[in-house]
Amino acid sequence: MAPAARRPRGPVLGLRALAPAPALRRGLPRAAPHQSSAHHPLHPASLGGARRRSTPMSTVPASPSVTTVIATHGRGELLRRAIRSIAAQEYDGPLEILVVFDQSEIDPLEDLRAELPAGPTIALHENTRAAGLAGARNTGIAAAEGALVAFCDDDDEWAPGKLAAQVALWDERPEAAVIAAGITIVTVDGSIDRRPPMLTTRTDLLRSRVGELHPSSFLFRRADLLSLPGGVDEEIPFGYGEDYDFLLRITELGPVASVPEELVIVHWDRTSYFAGRWERMAQGLSYLVTKHPGLLQDSRNAARMCGQVAFALAAAGEYAEARSWTRRTLRHRPLEPRAWLAMLTMTRLVTPQQTIAALNRRGRGI
Repeated sequence: MAPAARRPRGPVLGLRALAPAPALRRGLPRAAPHQSSAHHPLHPASLGGARRRSTPMSTVPASPSVTTVIATHGRGELLRRAIRSIAAQEYDGPLEILVVFDQSEIDPLEDLRAELPAGPTIALHENTRAAGLAGARNTGIAAAEGALVAFCDDDDEWAPGKLAAQVALWDERPEAAVIAAGITIVTVDGSIDRRPPMLTTRTDLLRSRVGELHPSSFLFRRADLLSLPGGVDEEIPFGYGEDYDFLLRITELGPVASVPEELVIVHWDRTSYFAGRWERMAQGLSYLVTKHPGLLQDSRNAARMCGQVAFALAAAGEYAEARSWTRRTLRHRPLEPRAWLAMLTMTRLVTPQQTIAALNRRGRGI
């Protein structure tokens, strides 16, 4: 979703092109963590600096109002499928479906409005912030009317009981900052169920991305989202890893609690936006570990992230740099599979596309 104009100039994947690349060295970076410099706060509260917890779920109505934010870019049929699944929620509270059109004209969705049941409202907005998913989500958060805000990618779907189950869990886990749920990943070969841990803390996320936590399952308090300076980080290069960054920041307020049911359908049966954009992956990862140096404190997680960079460099044909990152990866963890996948890629016996496709069929990514 990032426009071509934002592509960096100069060498595509040279280490100099990765501005924060030294942070991915085996040791921790000495520089202070990056702080977002978003120019437009989502809400005046975000200017205050200190973060305050919002009202616990135990003190709000049993069925609080919910706004679902869908960022979209030229995928009309998929968008309609997503909206239908949200409108079919078996939920007693007010429901707003807020669609943000990123770098595309607003589709009035007149055909869809005629078939939807009475109850859910649909609001249509243009992305008024930075182009891309982060800016579109921030536009939606700022415009949302619900006490709670959910995300749903425009190519995913919800099960009818998703919202009701998540709000019920929040009554049991009022300390949670995010409520997630299990997912069913649809691939070209079938489907795979994935359930995240019942409770995931920020410490857990510094050790692992916890890939079962998918943004299309996330439910937040809107007040908590507005308390995050800059909202979703719009400065991450090409938006790669923005969901991980957002989890690391929101869990400073509390853990992620997850419903132990598969309540979201995640479609991996089509080409990912980042497929083949290896330089974007490497630059996004480098930015993340500079912003969150704690990601490198756990050797297993450091190996995972260095291995991702090694694979991206190998896939882009930058073999000298890929070998350097592979060595760093193996120093952290000799059995890290991404290091070996990077080396396999450099043999040219297997293409990176074949590797990614094989992983996706198993419900995994690099």
